[in-house]
Amino acid sequence: MKFFNRPNKPEDTDDEQLLKSYRDSRDLTLLGKLYERYMPLVYGVALKYLKNEDASQDAVMAIFEELAQKVHQHDIKQFRGWLYVLSRNHCLMQLRAGKKMETVGLDDFMEFTPVLHPDTEDKEQAMQALERCLEKLTPAQQQSVKLFYLEEKCYKEVADETGYSMNEVKSYIQNGKRNLKICLEKNSEG
Repeated sequence: MKFFNRPNKPEDTDDEQLLKSYRDSRDLTLLGKLYERYMPLVYGVALKYLKNEDASQDAVMAIFEELAQKVHQHDIKQFRGWLYVLSRNHCLMQLRAGKKMETVGLDDFMEFTPVLHPDTEDKEQAMQALERCLEKLTPAQQQSVKLFYLEEKCYKEVADETGYSMNEVKSYIQNGKRNLKICLEKNSEG
């Protein structure tokens, strides 16, 4: 049964010491030395959840960056177990974020049939109507809608670029979309 009794290596016993030294000095080389011991574990966890080698390698790097901050925020009793949980949670968040990043094309969201009509003259008129209606939006709505739908940026990218909060961006896009639809429907009637 000696197979199950893993001998204590000096590396195993000084995880806590390296962690304490990093917390005291904030020297990333110390944290890097500690993290390097567990990179195969982190990569294995990432591969298990993400099922993609490139994404798993990216996750190993991102988890190290996350680790540098979180080490100061948590009371870590056993580094290896704590790192496993951190890695798993990071991967689960990646998977959740991937599901939310579903994009919708402009034609799908507009529900304006002339835009989808194959006749090029009607499509040109529809695009001109869309441009006129875009001009009628408030500047915040106009900017948010253009970045989100035309430049295909996510909410966070729109927020970063405009300086608006995430809630403001969502509101501007939602209200802008509604106002565009109303404007386009009025144009198609008259």
